[in-house]
Amino acid sequence: MTDDRSVFEANRRAKSLSLGQDADAFARSVDAIVAADRHDYPYLWTWWGLPIIQLPADVMATQEAVFATQPEIIIETGVARGGSMIFLASLIALLGHGKVVGVDIDIRPHNRQLIERHPMAKHISLIEGSSTDPATVESVRQEIPPGARVMAILDSDHSHDHVLAELRAYGPLVTAGQYLIVADTLLGRLDERQTPTRRSQVWLKGNEPLAAVNSYLAECDRFAPDPELNGKLILSSSVGGYLRCKSD
Repeated sequence: MTDDRSVFEANRRAKSLSLGQDADAFARSVDAIVAADRHDYPYLWTWWGLPIIQLPADVMATQEAVFATQPEIIIETGVARGGSMIFLASLIALLGHGKVVGVDIDIRPHNRQLIERHPMAKHISLIEGSSTDPATVESVRQEIPPGARVMAILDSDHSHDHVLAELRAYGPLVTAGQYLIVADTLLGRLDERQTPTRRSQVWLKGNEPLAAVNSYLAECDRFAPDPELNGKLILSSSVGGYLRCKSD
């Protein structure tokens, strides 16, 4: 007897890979994101009361990655206003184990208070400091129990050198089968006209996360882009940024 779920998953994978090859769909997606960004579109969304500052497609993709790999520790650089911390903590709560480790160079007192008073706070550890400072990385390492499954999400300073330094710092902490997610790789696919004005002085092509991902993949063979997940990331800010760890 045919397993209906297996058929569904096979069809979904095939359609995802097909969509990833649709240049016209992707171009229209980019145009839509650029137009929406003029209205601060990512800032319009919240997760359980706090601003998440992400596109809905990336929220869905991340929860798929978490469900598929069942991490026990999720590291995220870039706490911002806290919504992403709460989102990830709610997934950890659904899994029934683990915690989220949030890292930011400046956790504003108001944001810290909102996070620490939230019902999901028991699943969150906050570390203030530069994400690439060896002392900060060591503090993160101390939050990881021996043998834990570890995922990492990089969403702080989006310049090439900083993201590459984060990849080198946190990539080794990610365990086999887990995801290393680099946010805002879309910036590497925009021309100067499309790059958001508030970011253009820093994040022009070559000095952005996608360039850092390419640099890292050239020097490290532990990771590869996930073709299925990246393939369906239309209306996403992180296409190409979902990397899967191949080995310990």
